[in-house]
Amino acid sequence: MSEYTKVKVAAVQAAPIFLDRTATTKKACDLIHEVGRNGAELAVFPEGYIPAHPTWFHHHPATSVFSNALSMELFKNSVEIPGPETDALCAAAKAAGVFVIMGVCERISNTLGTMYNTQIFIDERGRLLGKHQKFMPTVGERMVHTGGFGNTLHSFQTTLGQVSALVCGENSNPLAVFALTAENTRIHGMSWPNYFALSAPPMRHRVELDSRAFAVMSGAHVVSACGVVDKAMLEKLQLSTKEMEVLADPAYSGGSLIVDPEARIIAGPLGSEEDIAYGECDFDVTIRAKLRQDFSGHYNRPDIFQLQINRDAPRGREDLSPQGMAVQPIFPLAPEVVRGTVGSEE
Repeated sequence: MSEYTKVKVAAVQAAPIFLDRTATTKKACDLIHEVGRNGAELAVFPEGYIPAHPTWFHHHPATSVFSNALSMELFKNSVEIPGPETDALCAAAKAAGVFVIMGVCERISNTLGTMYNTQIFIDERGRLLGKHQKFMPTVGERMVHTGGFGNTLHSFQTTLGQVSALVCGENSNPLAVFALTAENTRIHGMSWPNYFALSAPPMRHRVELDSRAFAVMSGAHVVSACGVVDKAMLEKLQLSTKEMEVLADPAYSGGSLIVDPEARIIAGPLGSEEDIAYGECDFDVTIRAKLRQDFSGHYNRPDIFQLQINRDAPRGREDLSPQGMAVQPIFPLAPEVVRGTVGSEE
């Protein structure tokens, strides 16, 4: 790719086939092909898109029989990385020629009960580059997700330039924003859920605020993909009449958009229906913005401000042997999945 070329990107706004990993993966692959047919080179999907985001905690007691039943289904339909679902996504990305940032609920192979809120990075050649695990679950997510670690907080060098992504509220964490700014991210993906708690302001307000703020601070183009709800999902959530009325308001879900480094909205915000927002990343705009303020370069003072990031996963077990001590991580993460070699081609 030419250093300053323009890149067409897509924010995919869609509802999952609720708690159905296989069907939602197929729908995701179909959407990847659609994005490719429409000429986009990068696509961002919503938070926890495969198989669903645990929105039931907005409506039902966390320890209720109903919530526990849905949480069981979430685990049984969660995604292993790598696995059959990532294989299918990689094949779709390669066939469509699209770089994909996909939100999934992840479980580690051969474990039971622990899940992560994860984004998968797949390049246009169908290679699984790695993943990012949300490092701080938000409100009800804490009932089913554990936090990720610093070893999955980074950007990826791609043919489109440096690409990064964060999940939902992480995009307003000042230190996380600077961590990726310091890596010169050029395109940043934001994955958002179907909707926020009904006691909070509508999600689309926060999506626009965080997207524009991140774009200005980092000098990156921001692609924000929001989830939406469909009739089948609402029925399975067993909502009250009042809750159904609130979620019928178009303001409460959706709002996907694309923002340039000067905080201009160049696509969207979308309504509350399933749709795809397309926009063009013009890296001349990036240069113009960073000539004024480059917080990863001339507009910073590293002699005053310094950020330290712990890139290690926690270690919870020490195995002693005659040959010495071997340390095992409590939550094993295959290093080739964390950053970069699964499915690589020669």
